[in-house]
Amino acid sequence: MKSPLTTLCYIEKDGKYLMLHRVSKENDVNKDKWIGVGGHFEDGESPEECLLREAKEETGLTLKSWRFRGIVTFVAEGWPTEYMCLYTADAFEGELKDCDEGTLEWVLKTDLSRLNLWEGDKLFLRLLSEDAPFFSMKLKYRGDNLVYASLDGKELMPERTG
Repeated sequence: MKSPLTTLCYIEKDGKYLMLHRVSKENDVNKDKWIGVGGHFEDGESPEECLLREAKEETGLTLKSWRFRGIVTFVAEGWPTEYMCLYTADAFEGELKDCDEGTLEWVLKTDLSRLNLWEGDKLFLRLLSEDAPFFSMKLKYRGDNLVYASLDGKELMPERTG
């Protein structure tokens, strides 16, 4: 069984984030969405070890400078609860390679809203753009619809039913 712990990283360069368009896997909760890079912890890994391994596996890049920005709890019907360690990285070395999980593309931060993003991702991406202090966010989904959101234990969006 996969670990409920994951990392997600937005690698920054020249006002852009490296985004992954998830189009390759069939049974993928993120199918057709644009997300950062990351994945599930392997047994015994720290968040940083998972971050560095996943970034290298998915992009070919070795991260040299990163910041732990927050914890995001995802609850979605039909999927196990996921606890995601959210990072940004602003220094790396190596050559970008093709990713077997989708298409990698540098996207201007100002253009992110035009992508097919999860609604909750838009909430935490805004916090990243505002350089918010470390935060805890909870996002609850029914299908593709965000039905509840909280930030640091305070409700942002009341639960919608139906």
